[in-house]
Amino acid sequence: MNGRETLDSIREINLSYIMLAQRMLREDKAIGMFRLGLSSELADLLAGLTLPQVVKLASSDQLLCFFRFNDYTMLSALTQPAKNAGIAPTHAAILLAGQPVAQFA
Repeated sequence: MNGRETLDSIREINLSYIMLAQRMLREDKAIGMFRLGLSSELADLLAGLTLPQVVKLASSDQLLCFFRFNDYTMLSALTQPAKNAGIAPTHAAILLAGQPVAQFA
């Protein structure tokens, strides 16, 4: 993959992420905020973006989303075979609930 393909992929991910975030926030703001790790202010801003604003933001060459499992212990605990795989989603939700939400700088 060359540099141009990488940038195109980043822009495609950005567009998909913003559109998904908007849909989640419009369907159920509280659950969307939790799943995305967003503050209320940031959620309102994302949900209210117009199509031209979405396209402009998505065209950035920087990824707009981030990997929320940024702690080795947390990620390794979630990727190890569990004795009871049925609790894995609950375990993930508990771990993510302890992380701070994204705020404006």
